[in-house]
Amino acid sequence: RRGKLCRTFCQKHGLMFEVVDLRWGVPNAEATNYLTTELCLEEVDRCQKTSVGPAFVALLGDLYGPCPPPALIEEKEWEALRAQLAARPKDLELVARRFRRDENAVPPTYVLQAPRAGEACGPEEATLTSVLHSGAQEAWRLGLISQEQWHRYHRSVIEWEIERGVLSSESADRGATVFLREIQDLNKHILEDCALRAVDRLADGCLDAEAQSLLGGLKGRVAGARPGVLKLHQLPWSRDLVSPRNKAHARYLRELSEQFVARANHQVLEHLRELEVAGQELGWLYQEIRHHLWQSAEATRAFCGRQELLARLGQRLRQDDGRPHAPLVLSGPAGVGKTALLCKLAGQVPGLLGHKAVTVLRLLGTSQMSSDPRSLLKGICFQVCLAYGLPLPPAQVLAAHSRVVQFFHVLLRTVSCRNFESLVLLLDSLDDLDWAPHARRVPWLPLTCPPKVHLVLSACSGPGGAVSAVRQVLADPGARWEVTPLSGNLGQEMVQLLLVAARRALTPVQRDLLWASLPECGHPGRLRLAFEEARQWASFSVPAPLATTAEEATHQLCARLEQTHGQLLVGRVLGYIVSSRCGLSEAELKDVLSLDDEVLQAAYRDWTPPSKELLRFPPLLWVRLRRDLGYCLARRPADGFTLLAIGHRQLAEVVRERYLPGPERAKRHSVLADFFSGAWSQGTKKLITLPLVGKPLNLDRKVAPQPLWFSDTVANVRKLKELPHHLLRSGRLEELKREVLGNMSWISCRAISGDIEDLLDDFDRCAPYLDCPEVRLVREALQLCRPAVELRGMERSLLYTELLARLCFFAASHRALVGPLCQQAQSWFRVCPHPVLVPLAGFLQPPGGPLRATLTGCHKGITAMAWGVEEMLLVVGTQDGIVAVWDMEDQQVTHILTGHTGEVRCVEVFAKGTRAISASKDRTLRWWDLFSGQEKFTIWDDGANTPAEPRSWSLRVDEANKVVYSASGSKIHAWNLETAELVFRIPGDASDPWVCTAVLAPQARLMAVSERGVASAWSSATGKLQGTRRLSSVEGETPACAVSVQTQGRLVTGFSNGSISLVGNFTGYNEKIKSALKVLQSPSPSAVSGFGRSVRIFLADSQGFHRFTATELQHEDRVQTAVFGPRNNLIVTGSLDALIQVWSLSEQGTLLHILEGVGAPVSLLARGGALVASASWQSSSFKVWDLANAGKPLGSAPFLDRTGLTAVSHNGGYVYFPKTGDKSKVAIWDSAEGEEQDVLDTSSEVRCLEVAEQLKLLFTGLVSGTVLVFPLNSRQDVMCIPPPEARKAINCMALSKGEDRLAVAYDNIVLVLDVSPGDPCPVVDGPTYTFYTQLPETISSVAVLRDYRVVYGMTAGGLFLYECAHAKVSPLEAHRGRVTCAEVSHGEQLAVSGSEEGVLCLWDLQVCRWKFEMSYTSSYCRGVQCACFSKDDKYVFAGLKDRSIIVWSVSDGTLLAVQFVHAVVNRIIPTSNGFIAPTRHGYLIRERFQCPSSRASQQDPLKNFKKAVWMVKSRQREELAAAAGAPQELGSESAQGNESKSNKRSQVCLIV
Repeated sequence: RRGKLCRTFCQKHGLMFEVVDLRWGVPNAEATNYLTTELCLEEVDRCQKTSVGPAFVALLGDLYGPCPPPALIEEKEWEALRAQLAARPKDLELVARRFRRDENAVPPTYVLQAPRAGEACGPEEATLTSVLHSGAQEAWRLGLISQEQWHRYHRSVIEWEIERGVLSSESADRGATVFLREIQDLNKHILEDCALRAVDRLADGCLDAEAQSLLGGLKGRVAGARPGVLKLHQLPWSRDLVSPRNKAHARYLRELSEQFVARANHQVLEHLRELEVAGQELGWLYQEIRHHLWQSAEATRAFCGRQELLARLGQRLRQDDGRPHAPLVLSGPAGVGKTALLCKLAGQVPGLLGHKAVTVLRLLGTSQMSSDPRSLLKGICFQVCLAYGLPLPPAQVLAAHSRVVQFFHVLLRTVSCRNFESLVLLLDSLDDLDWAPHARRVPWLPLTCPPKVHLVLSACSGPGGAVSAVRQVLADPGARWEVTPLSGNLGQEMVQLLLVAARRALTPVQRDLLWASLPECGHPGRLRLAFEEARQWASFSVPAPLATTAEEATHQLCARLEQTHGQLLVGRVLGYIVSSRCGLSEAELKDVLSLDDEVLQAAYRDWTPPSKELLRFPPLLWVRLRRDLGYCLARRPADGFTLLAIGHRQLAEVVRERYLPGPERAKRHSVLADFFSGAWSQGTKKLITLPLVGKPLNLDRKVAPQPLWFSDTVANVRKLKELPHHLLRSGRLEELKREVLGNMSWISCRAISGDIEDLLDDFDRCAPYLDCPEVRLVREALQLCRPAVELRGMERSLLYTELLARLCFFAASHRALVGPLCQQAQSWFRVCPHPVLVPLAGFLQPPGGPLRATLTGCHKGITAMAWGVEEMLLVVGTQDGIVAVWDMEDQQVTHILTGHTGEVRCVEVFAKGTRAISASKDRTLRWWDLFSGQEKFTIWDDGANTPAEPRSWSLRVDEANKVVYSASGSKIHAWNLETAELVFRIPGDASDPWVCTAVLAPQARLMAVSERGVASAWSSATGKLQGTRRLSSVEGETPACAVSVQTQGRLVTGFSNGSISLVGNFTGYNEKIKSALKVLQSPSPSAVSGFGRSVRIFLADSQGFHRFTATELQHEDRVQTAVFGPRNNLIVTGSLDALIQVWSLSEQGTLLHILEGVGAPVSLLARGGALVASASWQSSSFKVWDLANAGKPLGSAPFLDRTGLTAVSHNGGYVYFPKTGDKSKVAIWDSAEGEEQDVLDTSSEVRCLEVAEQLKLLFTGLVSGTVLVFPLNSRQDVMCIPPPEARKAINCMALSKGEDRLAVAYDNIVLVLDVSPGDPCPVVDGPTYTFYTQLPETISSVAVLRDYRVVYGMTAGGLFLYECAHAKVSPLEAHRGRVTCAEVSHGEQLAVSGSEEGVLCLWDLQVCRWKFEMSYTSSYCRGVQCACFSKDDKYVFAGLKDRSIIVWSVSDGTLLAVQFVHAVVNRIIPTSNGFIAPTRHGYLIRERFQCPSSRASQQDPLKNFKKAVWMVKSRQREELAAAAGAPQELGSESAQGNESKSNKRSQVCLIV
């Protein structure tokens, strides 16, 4: 029970608690071939080496214990003993028979032998011990042996362990504890009862005085040397001293256990405190470096030969140091010595490249941080940054693998460009790297190393290995080096070195046998296996011939282990380790063996377990097997623990073949799944029948519990990593879906303790084995969470909100997994102790829709994009000159192409998606191999040799003729696509540069239009001029864009004033359009033209243009870009308002979808097949959309509103918004049915909408200045409120909280009208009051109170309270920017205002002063969009332009909650317990705000925000500070006006 307390305490601190009691379950030393003492001492050493806190605990009473004979006696010591036994032939014969001379040991030793079969071991063991005891006593008396040697025959196992764990340990004061029990008056009663077991006695029952003397000496030594570790307990004498009914003894046990727990916990805390004081934030990195250095030292311990290969490698490194070069790849069969070679090379780097050269060595797969690409790159980046004094990777980079890859590539270039000392990266065994599921490429691998940077890899040769993938992308055959076996002589030298290091030798016969089994063998792996066998040979043993191949030798090793330890135990131990995903700790392995009934039945075949309440696997049997496994086991640091793994690939393969056939493998995974699920922990008993018991026993296996969380901050990382793997491999798929993939607790724990990519990786590993659409939905929902996680960081409420708001659409239809998942999320919200917004329905884009991914790179804004559809690659050019290649199947960066020093303006992909050309502002063209990531050619394009920057750049690739055409400024060049040689050059007029160019392949013609409207044509093969003409019909207009119609050989050109021209054979057809042309796209023979806020579709033929759609496709802001769908049945447009719209051409321009971009103007759209990528020059993020899902929305269909002028009635049952394409109509959307129910005709463009929920009225403010009032329950009686002046457009409207007043605001006029119930419909009277603002700026927001007071805000930031009854205006303190919203509380005592600069103010309307001010700044978006009070006026809900919603406490100004909703909220309508809010995604946010009555434990809602700054100030606190004479750092508070905005904020919550 006390051990359970210690385990729980350690787990809460991220530690694993393991009790090692090697005497438990093994009754005698014969079971371990007399190695008990040696094994116990090895375990003491292991505990001291690895333990954090307690490492050794001894319970020392009045029993000294037996003194076992030594297992080994050195030759000189043996001769001294033999001389003393010469006079006793019988004793000498016994000793000589039980000890045999082993001349293979260096120096020779005598080895204790087990009794012969049939011999009684008990009496003979006692005789042997007595003989050695007396012989050693006499030899010590004569000075033939030392006192330490004498102690080996007179020291009990207890003293051996205390000597090792306490007296000779430097860290004993911190990690050791000795509990000393003293029985009062024991000496008076020792002789009274010879059966008393509390003291040592001889065979005849007499007191063993010598043992008691040795015990007294031991106690004295401990007390004198380590008094701090001694804990004394005194008990009164009693005959029933150890009886459970003895109260004194029970009290002693209770006190001892409590003291043990307190002492152990104290030791743990002290050690953790020391680590904290040391301040090693990068302790994980230093541990990783030390691990690989230790592994390197072990690998080169017996290194021999390879000098010529090392010299060649060194020469290659020196030659490549000053030039770009390919990485070096060392390949060869497994075990050929690649690891040792790389480790040896690492030691020689300082001599090759200078003593300051930085070497980074990673033996892949030997540690957690070197087992997967993301962890590997993270460790390398940190190490390189520290070595060169560069800034460490920021958290935002580490959050996504793609950004880590980009950072790594940029880091290598930085090291090279700054001309630092050389950097050498040595990565051994690529085959042991855990590649991403279904990864097709090696994106993190730089295929060209810059100068001063070297990369040397090793991988196993053979088909399907990692080396095959690397070789495919390495063009330089000289970069691939084959590592061959050693010569036969060097092989023998290697074995000899290993024998010398192990202090072993071989007899001539054994040596001949060894070399006969390995004729001319130079394979290091096979030689190591041979050495491991040969080191076991004693000089008196007759070994069997060795196997000739590595595989046979591995089977031979397993057979030897089976002979010693039993086939079942060996098979299970190795099988469990191989079956684990990352390895097993020793504590985990012993727990797993304790759950394996067959293993326990074999262990207790000859004796019964020592306890009737619990059953465990005897740990001594495992320690003995571990010792014999030796180098076969590898120890890998992972998650703060040391895990055991199979050290060699060949052994792992043999274990799978020998011990894990199909059914057995599933059984091993099932036992591991039981362990990591905690099925048999926490006292749950398991039935078993033992051989000597004969009846079933229901016993506690005492295995470690497996909760998801050990504490609020410490997750059970081992369970998170292992359990899905074992449930999947054991075929327990329903349990996998129920307990892992469909378990919100699991999902949140996995995401919070790791990151979203770890969680997605789990789903990806399971997906191929699960034909479950619901699992795919959950996985896609998690993928869609990424933008929110990047903004706010991973936290539980965010994850629950994201999944619930996306999956709620499917809860009713998908009841197996998604439904329970949503219920779990709702249950968590009900008990959440912190203020939180609880989704009541789905309102985020659901999985299965058009959005496929949101991806972010480590670069500036995106300026060019092109698809390589065949290879599913997307090539992205950026403002900082980077060309990034994304694999859109894996959604990872495959290459970061560097070389450009200016903004990339154009990118073209060709050669079936394997090559690309980029053009940059640095006036270079670069050819890229997208498969290898290598630069093929670089060309200086002197087309713009003037200082002025060219207005346009263009690239055109003609693959049929193998020519690429580049135009910039006044020059056009044609380059050979294969050789990059100049084909021809067309000079132009520098004063009239080319604006648009096109290649018309059918006519072999190159066409261009200049800035002045001159069209020219040349032969695309020779560059010969075919003619020029001025487009007279567009005189005075400037070309803006152009696109070719290949089937007709014509060029469609758009002009700045809205004209388009079809140019071909120098005849031009011209059509005048009403606005500046921005976009042209043509999928031949269709064309789309975008001008201003409209898009028009044409069909072009020999006669000119024909309108394809009767109406224009209207947008809310200027159209920037457009693309056609894959079958020309769709068109996708992007505009400045960050919206992407999908239109159906087969339905005459019907709007299908309104999609949100990346929060910045959509400047680029690129289509590849059914996928469309959207990007902005203002953002490093881009989105990928699947047009195949554009017409089939899953879940509830969103309403298609782009204006943000939405109103809601019937508690969200109906949504009202201006109809797309015709703003003079109001669409009525039925939220329940997900379809448009009706349309209201207003005959004029709608500017604003308001709903009187109780009176069932819809107020529509029109651009004509009229207000139309529609009864919601009738379409017959429509009321009209005329404008005060002709043609005055309405800016905004507002209803009072009681719906009895209506305020209508124009530019500088406000009307206040009365609204009252009536029959058959309500009555609108007035205007009761009309007033003018008398200000030059216009009104931007308005709110009205029941007593005819009006709060209105201005475009310049002014805010005023007007009392209509007294015609009195009270200026409130102004905002710095446009006032975007003004709302009054339901009690009409308070008001809240928000502005474009991101400031929210809470106003007391009685005194016309602000109470609280909260300012908000985001790195990419600023401003408040809307706000409202809760129904009880306790909170303010506000929607921000950064696509988030906040909750603000009215009482104290505290920020209570922040929620990222992915879309701008148009307005917020309070409900009884929360609010409803329509968004630009077309969904209604329905949420409940849940706030506990006590907020003492409130979490900071912004603690994980990565891109926001908030500041709150309180008027009351500022006044108190002023009254107390507190210094004002930034000046005093002003009574009114904008000056107050520079004042000090006295209550500051600053989160960056």
